[in-house]
Amino acid sequence: MILRLVFENLKHRWVRTLVTLVIIGIQVTFVLALVGVSQGVLGSMKERANGTGADVLVRGPDSSVISLGISMPDGIVGMIRGVEHVKIATGAYVHSINFVDSITGIHLDEFNQMSGGLVFKAGSPFKGPDDLVVDEVFATQKKLSPGSELNFGHKWRISGIVESGKLSRTFADIDTLRELFAETGKVSMVYVKADDPKNAKAVVATLEQKLPDYKIYLMEDFTSLFTTNSVPYIEPFTRIVIAVSAGGGFLAVLLTMYTAVLERTREIGILKAMGASPGYIMGILLRETVVLALGGVVLGIGMAYGTRALLGAYAPNFPQMIVPEWYPWVTVIALGGAVLGALGPGMKAARQDAIEALSYD
Repeated sequence: MILRLVFENLKHRWVRTLVTLVIIGIQVTFVLALVGVSQGVLGSMKERANGTGADVLVRGPDSSVISLGISMPDGIVGMIRGVEHVKIATGAYVHSINFVDSITGIHLDEFNQMSGGLVFKAGSPFKGPDDLVVDEVFATQKKLSPGSELNFGHKWRISGIVESGKLSRTFADIDTLRELFAETGKVSMVYVKADDPKNAKAVVATLEQKLPDYKIYLMEDFTSLFTTNSVPYIEPFTRIVIAVSAGGGFLAVLLTMYTAVLERTREIGILKAMGASPGYIMGILLRETVVLALGGVVLGIGMAYGTRALLGAYAPNFPQMIVPEWYPWVTVIALGGAVLGALGPGMKAARQDAIEALSYD
């Protein structure tokens, strides 16, 4: 009986119900989209790092997980090649274009030997000094094809488009790139392939002795660092978004329930005249709140699939993962904000005097 009354009340005021569902749904979508994009971008970075085929990574002394730091001298690559159990070592030079985009300079033959080769979907490898190879995600985002021109820190000609998943989204000849940006003789990192994966730890131990100030990783250890905990600002920003989202849900339900109590003052008076207790009145409003919150969660999860589709179409550089492990958390967030928002109006309704409520116009 109570549940029927709850659903009838929500259905009777369907516009307000729909608006509240959408507001709660948006807060859920914000949280799921933020977490999904964070994990998607880091997962993409991990995939590209693994796609190099390297067993060991050498980076500069002042580097971090997402920062390359100061470039290293190119001569370090030759030294690493002389280390026991090293099969291939190749340097790469990365030039940042903006906060998100960069160009990676490689020795194409060496990189192909290490990684198994770039797989071309269209066009051909870079040949001229202004040639740039991009992956299919970057090409889709920028609407590029072989022969297209791109002003990307320099006026480039797109020579080829490759499958994504290997090191970078943009490739140029390393010597050309270094000369263009006055970094001749510098590398940003060195990728190392052992003669046998079992010998990778021995290579790391030797390199740590020879290069004590440098950051030297087993590739599997390096890629394990691609988590939201290891990247600055992601965790605090996520908590801020969650707090703002919960606050939005709180205000939406507070307004909805407060308006509902005002509109249903006479109904509440009738229920009290028939013997309904304050707890009974409060229970009706809280049940309505729970239904709204759960409905908003379902709507928000559905909209998260929509944001993933939109990002895939218009911003493929920011892949969004679907994160079902966060569904219980967003449910708790939505329910918590909604219930807190309903408590004030619910207590007001529960304390109303039956005679005053019946005389309310």
